[in-house]
Amino acid sequence: MKISFPHMGYSYLALKWLVENTGHECIVPPEPSSRTLDLGVRHAPEFACIPFKILMGTYLEVAEKGAEVILTSGGMGPCRAGLYWVMHQYILDELNTGVKVIAFEPPLCDLKDFIKKLRWVRRTGGLSVKEFVQVLRITWEKIKAIDEVEILSHEIRPYETNRGETTRKLWQALEMLDKANNEAEIQDAMQEGLKLLRDVAQDRSRNPLKIGIIGEIYVVLEPAANHYIQIMLGEMGVQTDRSIYLTSYTRKNTIVNLEGDVFQIAKPYLGEAPIGGHGANSIGETILYARHGFDGVVQLAPFACIPEIVAKSIIPAVSKDYGIPVLTLFIDEQTGKAGVQTRLEAFVDLLEKRREVKAKRGIERLVI
Repeated sequence: MKISFPHMGYSYLALKWLVENTGHECIVPPEPSSRTLDLGVRHAPEFACIPFKILMGTYLEVAEKGAEVILTSGGMGPCRAGLYWVMHQYILDELNTGVKVIAFEPPLCDLKDFIKKLRWVRRTGGLSVKEFVQVLRITWEKIKAIDEVEILSHEIRPYETNRGETTRKLWQALEMLDKANNEAEIQDAMQEGLKLLRDVAQDRSRNPLKIGIIGEIYVVLEPAANHYIQIMLGEMGVQTDRSIYLTSYTRKNTIVNLEGDVFQIAKPYLGEAPIGGHGANSIGETILYARHGFDGVVQLAPFACIPEIVAKSIIPAVSKDYGIPVLTLFIDEQTGKAGVQTRLEAFVDLLEKRREVKAKRGIERLVI
């Protein structure tokens, strides 16, 4: 069976290993490009959001490469994303691609369906239950290792003395993790990758701004969708922290729902209203970033994403109450890298001036 899946950040390295080691042929999805988006825009409904269009384009590209099955995720709650796969399947059928989309609903939503689809993957690949569990475990270790090296790269990048060195070391670390085939090799590759990053020449006398990244999961996790915003900010000398990584998202939706805390934090601004998607998260995480002393927050949102639009309407009150500036970037097929960079540079300038003013006031209080 020729199987593919959405391209979402660097997780494709682990998912490729998963597909290949369950006895299937993996059609690796290409990184989203202008062609991917063109295909998606051409065949998607006009007012569909950018994740829908990018995924549509990706599915058509892997269909061209011979993919027979696409594994993706569903969703629950008042957000259209949970039904994307239904529309994608409809369009793929209309275009006579012969591709079948299999969506894994969150186990907390439908455990029986989740297990049924896992069983399909195992049986079509000819694995025993024990072999399949081992493959899943190694895949999980690989995902965790990928997240670890990426997190460290964003911590180090604002201190690098040779621009671009951190990113080059990150690619090397990911390449080593791609080649790892068991838990011991993954641990060795991760440690070597972390060492590569720590060995980057750094100027630790710097005091970088700290910006939190919040928003809708796809545009936050897929660098090609957000124009590599974390690398862009890092090379401006800003330390970034992303609210969503695949490991944390997976834990919240397959093992135990830990988001209750975030929802409780956001509750004073939302009441009992469920706004779907990651809208409540965006509000709660803005508060958390303020509490942890971050200088600002960037909200990434697909154009026409209702949960993030609702969150954006509430965030100014949060920003005022907690004294943290928030920049919202709505992303669609018209969004260009130059425009994103210009807005980020202006935001960073604002935060630097704000820090200077706060420092000056602090000195004046001490003198008085």
